[in-house]
Amino acid sequence: MLPPPWAVLAASVAAVLRLAHTYRPVIVVHGLFDSPGDLVTLQTYITQSHPGTNVTIIDLFDRTKSLMSLWSQVEGFKQAIYPIMENAANGVHMICYSQGGLICRGILSTMPAHNVHTLVSLSSPMLGQYGDTDYLKWLFPKYVKSNLYHVCYTQIGQRVSICNYWNDPHHHDLYLNTSNYLALLNNERMNPNASEWKKNFLRLQHLVLIGGPDDGVITPWQSSHFGFYNENETVVEMRRQLVYLKDLFGLKTLDARGAITIFKIPDVHHTDWHSNRTIFDQCIVKWLT
Repeated sequence: MLPPPWAVLAASVAAVLRLAHTYRPVIVVHGLFDSPGDLVTLQTYITQSHPGTNVTIIDLFDRTKSLMSLWSQVEGFKQAIYPIMENAANGVHMICYSQGGLICRGILSTMPAHNVHTLVSLSSPMLGQYGDTDYLKWLFPKYVKSNLYHVCYTQIGQRVSICNYWNDPHHHDLYLNTSNYLALLNNERMNPNASEWKKNFLRLQHLVLIGGPDDGVITPWQSSHFGFYNENETVVEMRRQLVYLKDLFGLKTLDARGAITIFKIPDVHHTDWHSNRTIFDQCIVKWLT
């Protein structure tokens, strides 16, 4: 005899609830000029693959407000994220896209009680940006990469998010002395919070770095993997970077744990990372348990 329809429905609901308890909540942080609506496809992929997962795309600093200084954004996102963490006994996952990856790094470093299990970084300029992209031409039409330091490495410039991670390899001393976000986050200059921020960062259980050579925006694209230019604009990969070799903020320690996974994916443009189903299936979904 077949069970009554209500019994089948109850069993299905119970199964979904059991699954929901096995999946950690996922917090999504958008990038420059984006808003939550731009990442709805990613949210759909998650809920289709892991029914019952609590997915929150933080609705803050949307569109032009994403140009506000990154420390301002870090504080705002922390206030929105903290209640989600408090209600997640087994921790949370974070998926952070483009500029959002640097915001999430700031959250991890400055939040002593965070319980982020896995950070998935989708094409984020982890060691900075140095390139003549369409974004740059729109923001600073009178400047190109070679002279943008005149703006970015000033007190006024540092109020603009992109200047917070502008990393001119030909003016490294200026970057070290004036960058009040990335240089501090990397612990590349004197920072009284260096040891505490490193300890906080190392609460992270896993770091997934996703990027590729056809991104077209993150420059060099290897910045998404913690690589960057030297003074000759030759890319130096992550494990040869001073921030890694000196373990300034915990990257080498995390790598020694086997807690860093890197994906190099060709033929993906910058604006497509969060809506590409193949990227989700190959690089993201397995970490969201």
